[in-house]
Amino acid sequence: MLTFDADHADPVAICDELLNGGGAVKIKGLFTPDQIADARAIIMAHSDNEGEKVTHFQGAAMEEGRANLQRRVWNLLAKGAVFSDMACHPVIMAALSRWLGSEFIMGSIAANRILPGGPGQEPHIDFPYWDFHGVETHPMGLNASFPMNAQITVVLDPFTDESGATAYLPGTQKELRYPTPDDHAHFYNNCARMTGEPGDTVLFFGAAWHCAMPNNADHDRNAVLINYIPKWVKPLEDMPGALPASFIENASPEMRQLLGLNYPYPEVLDQADAVNAEGIA
Repeated sequence: MLTFDADHADPVAICDELLNGGGAVKIKGLFTPDQIADARAIIMAHSDNEGEKVTHFQGAAMEEGRANLQRRVWNLLAKGAVFSDMACHPVIMAALSRWLGSEFIMGSIAANRILPGGPGQEPHIDFPYWDFHGVETHPMGLNASFPMNAQITVVLDPFTDESGATAYLPGTQKELRYPTPDDHAHFYNNCARMTGEPGDTVLFFGAAWHCAMPNNADHDRNAVLINYIPKWVKPLEDMPGALPASFIENASPEMRQLLGLNYPYPEVLDQADAVNAEGIA
């Protein structure tokens, strides 16, 4: 995987690798030990004390009765300021402004904790492509020649082959297709792994086939997962609706952008101001 340090994470090189290369890059040490410890403690507390949450790509684990070894924590922005700092990091904002357009928004921010012995996922692609197994429900001609997705994985525990570091098949982002069961053997025989140390961050195009792998280590495998999308794509999470009014009122300009508050649509146009709302002039 193409790797940068935080001071030399070139947006041009990152975007070229996401679109035309392997589909993923790693940025070493993007977050401090204190930030990682803070985020991890919050996630552990919520995942220990809350009931099971909705998850995805875990059909086999559900059938095997092991879904409880994989825990989601949603709506992270409301659970600690560290998650806003992660979502708005200048290195991430600079790369994604080029990748998704300068007014891109956030589709979701959540945590995925896989306990020792926890299951992996089925190979898949990410929102808004994640139900592309139902091709007929999407527009004809839809392809990955331009991005409608960026995924961020902030590593909170060591991501190793043993602990279930995310597997991905380099280059598969170039052909927009959901991997079928017939593809699984090829995927597992040829995949690379998104390994990293706490504080590292992986940025990848979610159209690349990927999945969490089983955790065979003796420690948890925690990560913050952030989905970003163009401003005109419907987000996965209703984040403004889940946040307290005080958070919205005090949000930074960058956070207001990520929450989609700068983009007025959908709008009740019958009640909108009588102005020429769009156009060059």
